[in-house]
Amino acid sequence: MPISLETMPGILCWMEKKPIQKVGLYIPGGTAPLFSTVLMLAIPAQLAGCSEIVLCSPPDPSGKINPAILYAAHICGVTTIIKSGGIPAIAGMTFGTETIPKVYKIFGPGNQFVTGAKQFATQFGTAIDMPAGPSELLVFADTTANASFVAADLLSQAEHGKDSQVVLVSNSVSLLQKVIREIPRQLAGLPRQEIVKEALRKARFIYIENQIEALDFINEYAPEHFIICASNEAFFIRGIQNAGSVFVGNYSPESAGDYASGTNHTLPTNGFARNYSGITLDSFQKTISFQKLSPEGISAIGKSIEVMATTEGLEAHKNAVTIRLKQLQDENN
Repeated sequence: MPISLETMPGILCWMEKKPIQKVGLYIPGGTAPLFSTVLMLAIPAQLAGCSEIVLCSPPDPSGKINPAILYAAHICGVTTIIKSGGIPAIAGMTFGTETIPKVYKIFGPGNQFVTGAKQFATQFGTAIDMPAGPSELLVFADTTANASFVAADLLSQAEHGKDSQVVLVSNSVSLLQKVIREIPRQLAGLPRQEIVKEALRKARFIYIENQIEALDFINEYAPEHFIICASNEAFFIRGIQNAGSVFVGNYSPESAGDYASGTNHTLPTNGFARNYSGITLDSFQKTISFQKLSPEGISAIGKSIEVMATTEGLEAHKNAVTIRLKQLQDENN
């Protein structure tokens, strides 16, 4: 529904949301078939009313896209599927080729090369959702946290890729030690151990005694995912300024947001949560403002417009109002 407001008698202003007509979705191939990312991008694109939804995803060594990705694309209304990945896929959607349609906005996560290509695409008139690179998770946990749960959350994020980063911040040395001991036990039963081990080499386990200082650090780091496992969770909920998505309490794993809790898992990374938001329906729409002035309306604000235009030295702006005011004056005489 349009949002309308009569700013003063005779002046009606309103806004209408319109779909971005042509959008491109980048779905990474890598070592996991991320069909859930298709859902997270294509569903809001369809709900927004985008008329052309182009999906690019790299094929496997046999030249095929994973069937789960194809099926998710089919049920979500994707109009074009292209077997292409990395920088070439982003370039194709930016400029258009004989086989890849040019789009107005590109969505989706990727490695540092995909993220760089997306940022470069903005120089050529193509918008992007956000810089969404390798995945991140930061957990704050105090003595009320379940160490097994925390370890499981860190491992679930680490298995995304070797370039993933996981961080645990705690005001309890005991909790940190419990989690560090628990990680190898859970890791032993995981099939993607080599990927997880490589990611864990860059993991950080940080002791910060003061929770105010811990919150300052978290806001500076601006994590993609932030899990709060603390007795005073309200303090962190109120104080968090920079995070892509927040998971509150011991029974709110990050994987819930990845798949089924209802939030979108396409989120800003690498500190960009300071100035970017995650995907929403609005990401696939743009807002157009409208205004309609009656003779009463232009008469009410005409003199103000003339003064402001004169002050800025824009005489033609002033004249566009003056000529109308004179017409109304002549009609009334």
